[in-house]
Amino acid sequence: MSDRRTRRYRINLRIERDNAVLYARLAGLAADPRLARAYQRIAEGERANAAFWESRLREAGVAVPPPRTGVRVRVLGWFARAFGTEFVMPTVVRLEHADHDATPVDRSGHRDHFLPPQARAERGHSHRAQSGNTLRAAVLGANDGLVSNVSLVMGMAGAAASDRAVLLAGLAGLVAGACSMALGEWLSVNSSREFYQAQITERAERLAVAPEDGVRHIAGIYRGKGMDHAEAEHLAGHLAGTPRAALDTVVREDLGVDPDELGGSAWGAAVSSFCLFAFGATFPVVPYLFLHGHAAVLGSIAATAAGLAVIGTGTSLFTGRGMLFAIARQFAITVAAAAITWSVGHLLGAVIAG
Repeated sequence: MSDRRTRRYRINLRIERDNAVLYARLAGLAADPRLARAYQRIAEGERANAAFWESRLREAGVAVPPPRTGVRVRVLGWFARAFGTEFVMPTVVRLEHADHDATPVDRSGHRDHFLPPQARAERGHSHRAQSGNTLRAAVLGANDGLVSNVSLVMGMAGAAASDRAVLLAGLAGLVAGACSMALGEWLSVNSSREFYQAQITERAERLAVAPEDGVRHIAGIYRGKGMDHAEAEHLAGHLAGTPRAALDTVVREDLGVDPDELGGSAWGAAVSSFCLFAFGATFPVVPYLFLHGHAAVLGSIAATAAGLAVIGTGTSLFTGRGMLFAIARQFAITVAAAAITWSVGHLLGAVIAG
């Protein structure tokens, strides 16, 4: 067997083991007993998937590596313990999709093969029931603040501006950028809510005008979750007897949102965006409060590097890429942006100064 195929088997085994440990931890932390059972069933399925890849390695005459819990699993477990399982579930789903896409040949057909239909149904429901991705938004918001403000600070430093001018520009960029992010997020969430409200109204009217179509649609949803035809028809008929429950089911399954939340609070999203952007933008500015001249520039670079390491680590949690790769990519992008703005600032400073 080729080394490339063996390597894929090891990667698949690591992914399945990590997923099994993560879902087992989520099962122990879930406040809802139904979700806890669903997570436990998924963990059992992941352990079965891991056993499958262990057997493939043994058949190939390759030693099976000992189990080891990855950093990503430990960090996500900590977030779930601190903020609840709903906080990390969108990240877990995205991570699973990223892992699946990274190894499309060897893992296809084996992820859900070992799961009973009820567990697959509960898995789909629990994934779609989560509204938004708080962790992802937090990391990206802080990243936007850091990259944009370090570019501004380096541009001013390249123009040979005074420390006071650089500090004022950095603080102005922090406030302006945070306000812009907050307003943009407020508009985005409100627009999303208006869209979903229009979609819900349309589906409610359709269920009222043609309830038999609603029954067929709901039955199709549950058949897709693994139920047999008779069970799906019976459940759909039962739900159709309560229009509110029928509409709730259709909205959750078709739109992937909780009709009582519709993406969450616009004001909450605006405040969190403001704070996260400001947090990231603070890194390159803080040294100018205490240092001067070249020491302030070097301090700004060092603080930015520390912030990039933190943000790169957070990025790796939901991209599925390696932590070192994520950090290196953050550094490369930020260095490129800062170098461009520093060069432009230096050129403009020379031209304006004559």
